Formats: sequence, structure tokens, C-alpha cells
Amino acid sequence: MADPKRPGRKLYLLTALFAFFLVVFPFLFWHGTWFGRKLSSQEIAEYLANAASKPRPAQHALVQIGERMSRGDAEARRWYPKIIEATANPALELRQTAAWLMGQDHTYEPFHDALRKLLSDPSLMVRRNAALSLSNFHDPAALPELRSMLRSGSVVSPAAGAVRFRLKEGEYVNPGTLVARVGDTEVRSELPGEVRALRVQDGSQVKAGDELADVSVDKEHVWEALRALYTIGGREDEEDVQRYIRGVSGMPEKIQQQASLTLQAIQDRTK
Repeated sequence: MADPKRPGRKLYLLTALFAFFLVVFPFLFWHGTWFGRKLSSQEIAEYLANAASKPRPAQHALVQIGERMSRGDAEARRWYPKIIEATANPALELRQTAAWLMGQDHTYEPFHDALRKLLSDPSLMVRRNAALSLSNFHDPAALPELRSMLRSGSVVSPAAGAVRFRLKEGEYVNPGTLVARVGDTEVRSELPGEVRALRVQDGSQVKAGDELADVSVDKEHVWEALRALYTIGGREDEEDVQRYIRGVSGMPEKIQQQASLTLQAIQDRTK
């Protein structure tokens, strides 16, 4: 006779299924989101073909192409037209990744043309990646964007209404971080950096275009900009570069070192 206190087979089965899903679901999530997973050439082609409807896998494919480019894999060139095609995709992450990748091969002139167009992209992060990549083509068109990376910025209101801040001074923002609401409109930072000052009182009325908050420079953006200016910077960049040689609060020592190297390169180039 079965023991009424003993769990039945149905309970054992449910427990086993639960344990199985605990293992499988995280694996499926990792499999679909981790860009380090190696893709076959067939998978890359498939993901890029579906970029319009599935931008996340397409970004994975672009990252994998970038790894092949960095290894000097000649096969990567077969996807160069697809990288350029991604610069017109509505998905921000695809345009941003494509802009970065195109700087890895300055011998491919169609990349140069595509990058110059991205300097007018509505996304600040895409524009910055494009400028960094253009420096590898020794194109001075990148200079205005590179200079902006060495200077603090501001968050402006996209609409009129009462402002309600979601962040305080001293907090750090990444691109896309919600800074405030103006009426029913969300205000998100385009810049990475620390909120240095709130320019208006919480609850006050603002107009579209009013500055709401000052945001400091980001050390990684400064680092990359200085490296790019090492290649294409001119005399008009010396003042900004010298400021980082003297030292800027919150910047690591490597920034001062790179600034010194950049200034020397500019002076040697403009003698």
C-alpha cells in the first residue's frame, strides 16, 4: 500500500521540471544576450539579414565581425557593406556599434564616407563614435565632436512645463539615464558624467531649450578624445589639452600622461 505521507510521482515530476527550468532559462537568456558567444559565418549572415526586426542579434553579429577585424581576418570584409547598411538602421545600438567598427579599417574608403554622414546623426553617442573612427582616416571633420568630448555639457529641456528632477547633484548619469520630467515629458541625458549643478529649481516652469543641469566630462570619453587628437589635433586644441596636463578633478593619472603625449604630437606636427 502506498504511504499517504510520501510525495507522489506527480510532485517529483513537477520538482524535476522546476529544477530543469532553473538551469535552462538562465542559459537561454545568456545565449541570447551575451555577445561573447562565438557565431558561425552562417549565423552572422542570418542575424544581419534580420537586423530590421531583430536589432539585438544583429548587434551581436556586428561585435563578432569586429573581433574578426581586430584579428586581421580577411573574411570580415565580406560583411563591410552590411556594416554600412547598419548606419541607417533606426536602432541606436546598431548605428553606434557600426560607427565604432568602421574605424578599424581606414583602408576601406566607403567607411570614410559613411562616417562623415554619421556626424549628423541625432544621437550624440553615435556622433562621438563616428568622430573617433574618423580620426583614423585623418579627417579634420571629426574635430568639433572630439573637442566637445573634452568639455562639460548640459541637459536641456525638450519641452515647456514644470520640471521635476529625478537626480541630485553629485549623482552619475549614463546616456539614457532619466534626469527629470518636464510635465509629462521624460528628460534623459545624452551624456555620461556627473551631475555638477541643477540650473533651475525643482518645480519651476521651463521652456524648451532651457538648460536644466550641468554634466561633467567622462574620463573614458576624455581618454579616447585625447588619443584621437594625438593623430589629428591642431594648435586650436592646445588649450583644452593643456588643461588636462595641469590636472582636472576626478581624472586618473593616465589622462595627464596622454594629454602630454597629445600636446607633444600637436606641437611637432604644427612646427
